[in-house]
Amino acid sequence: MVILRSLADLAQWQDSVSWHQGKGGFVPTMGALHEGHSSLIRHAVRSSDQVVVSILVNPTQFNDSQDFNRYPRTLDSDAKAVKSAGAHAVFAPSPEELYRGTPHAPHVNWGALTHGYEGVHRPGHFDGVIAVVDLLFSAVRPRLAVFGEKDLQQVAVVQRLARERHPNVRIDVGSLVRDANGLALSSRNIRLGQEGSREALALSNTLFQLRDELVPEMDSHAWEACLKRAADALDNSPGVTLEYLDTVDATTFKPARSLETQPVHAVVAAVVRGVRLIDNVSLMA
Repeated sequence: MVILRSLADLAQWQDSVSWHQGKGGFVPTMGALHEGHSSLIRHAVRSSDQVVVSILVNPTQFNDSQDFNRYPRTLDSDAKAVKSAGAHAVFAPSPEELYRGTPHAPHVNWGALTHGYEGVHRPGHFDGVIAVVDLLFSAVRPRLAVFGEKDLQQVAVVQRLARERHPNVRIDVGSLVRDANGLALSSRNIRLGQEGSREALALSNTLFQLRDELVPEMDSHAWEACLKRAADALDNSPGVTLEYLDTVDATTFKPARSLETQPVHAVVAAVVRGVRLIDNVSLMA
C-alpha cells in the first residue's frame, strides 16, 4: 500500500499498475477513518482490481472555519486502516494541490437537492462537495466509487454529479454502520465523550420509533402528527438541540408523506454537546 501526495504521484502509480486498463475502485474520505469507512473500502475491494482511498479535509465544504480547524487529521492511523481493509493506495494531496491553487467552489443550485436540509443549515456545503468530488473523479478516473449511506443527501448530490459530468463512474452506496448501541458511526463521535454518546442515542432511537409508526395506509395528517411527536421528543431530550427531522424522497430530497414513492427515508440533524450529528433510516420494507 502506497501513499500518494500529489497528482503527479497518483498518475505515475496508476500507470505502474495499469489502472486505466482495469476496474479501478475509489473511496473518497476526509480521514479520521472508522469501521464505517472500512466497510466502504472492503466493498470497493470486492468489486475492483485496484482501490484508491483519498484522504483530504476539504475546506470548501465547511461553512464554519472552527469546524474545519477542529476536524481530526490522523493520516498515520488512517493509512493503517486503509491497508487493513485491503486498498492499494492512499491519495492524500493538500487542498492546494488538488485544486491547483487556492481552493474555490463555484455555486451550484440543484433546488431541494442542494438547498434543502443540509443545504439550509450548512450554506455552501454542497458547492464544496460537488467541487471536490468533481476534481477527485477527474484525477482518479475510477470505474466505481463508493459512498456511505449515512451522508444520504451527499449521496444524492454525488449521484447527480456522476450522471451529469462523470457518466463512466458507477456509484455504489455502502450501508450505514452503527455501534453496538445503535449510534451511527461518525468521525465526529470522538468529540462526544461518554455522556454525549449516551445522549446522542436519542437520534437513532427516535428514527427507529418513527420507522415503526409510519405505515403505508397512513394519511398525511396522521403522518404529520407522527413527525411532530418525534420532533417534540428530540426537543425534550437532554443535551440535544434539534435542527431538522423529516421524511424525504432520498433521490430528490423533497419532503415525502407517503410510502408509495421510493426510496423514502427519515432524516435528522441535531447538535449534541456542541457536536453536529446526522442520521437516517430507510422507511421501505
